[in-house]
Amino acid sequence: MLLSIPTPKTSAVEIGPLTIHFYALCIIAGVALVIWLGNRRFTSGDKSLQGVVADVAIVAVPMGVIGGRLYHVLTTPEKYFGSNGSFIDALKIWNGGLGIWGAISLGTLAAFITYKRMARSRELPSFLIFLDALAPALLLAQAIGRWGNWFNGELFGRPLDAPWALEIPRYLRPVGFEEIETFHPTFLYESLWCVAIAIVLFTLPKTLKPGSLFALYIIGYSMGRFFIEGIRVDQAHTFAGLRLNQYVAAVIAIGGIVAFTRISRAKR
Repeated sequence: MLLSIPTPKTSAVEIGPLTIHFYALCIIAGVALVIWLGNRRFTSGDKSLQGVVADVAIVAVPMGVIGGRLYHVLTTPEKYFGSNGSFIDALKIWNGGLGIWGAISLGTLAAFITYKRMARSRELPSFLIFLDALAPALLLAQAIGRWGNWFNGELFGRPLDAPWALEIPRYLRPVGFEEIETFHPTFLYESLWCVAIAIVLFTLPKTLKPGSLFALYIIGYSMGRFFIEGIRVDQAHTFAGLRLNQYVAAVIAIGGIVAFTRISRAKR
C-alpha cells in the first residue's frame, strides 16, 4: 500500500546496561497523567486535599498492574503453562499483556482500601467523588497506554485495505495471515474512543451525583471495547462466536448501567 501506518521497527532502546521498553514508557506516561490531572480535579483548589491522589496511587498503581497481568495470564493460560508454555514469560510485562478489567478491579479495590485508611486520620470527601475526579484521567491514560501495543506490533484487527491501515511485519503476523500486509489498527480505535469518552465526561455538568462519572466511564469504555474486541485477530477463547473479552465487556457494561441507574435514583 502507498499509504498505511507503519509498525515501529524497534520496541525498546538500550542505554548502557539498561533496556527501556516503549510499552513501559506508555504505561508510565499514563500513570503520570492520572496523578497530575486527577489531583487537579480532586483538589479543585482545596490545599487540604493535596497529595491524596499521589498517596493512593503508590498502592493502587502496582496493584492495578498486578491485577491486569493476572487477568491476562488466567485468560490465556496456554501461553504460560503446559508443555508449550513458559511460566517465566508471565513476568515479562514489557512484552505486553495487561488485561484492563483486572487492572481496574484490583486497582480500584486497592484505592478504596487505601483511601478509607487515610480517611480515618483526615477529613476526606466520599470515595465516589474521588473516583469521579479520576475517571476522565483514567481514560486518557488508557488512550496513551494503547500506543504501547503499536510499538509491540500486537493486538491488531482483521485485514484492512485503507489509508489508516496498520502495516504489520511478516514475523508478527498470526498464522493464516502471513501473506497479508495491513490490518485494522485497533490500538488506534481504542485510543481515540477513550479520548472521545473523556471529552464527554469533561463536558458533563457538575450537578451529577457522586459516582455517576465513574459509572459512565465504565459503561462507555466497555461498550466501545465490545465492538473493537470483535475486530481483533489475535488468539483468544471464543464462545458462540464471541471472544471472552466481549462477554466480559458486556457484563461490565450492564453492571455500569445498573450502578448509574441506582446512583441517579438515590437521594443526594
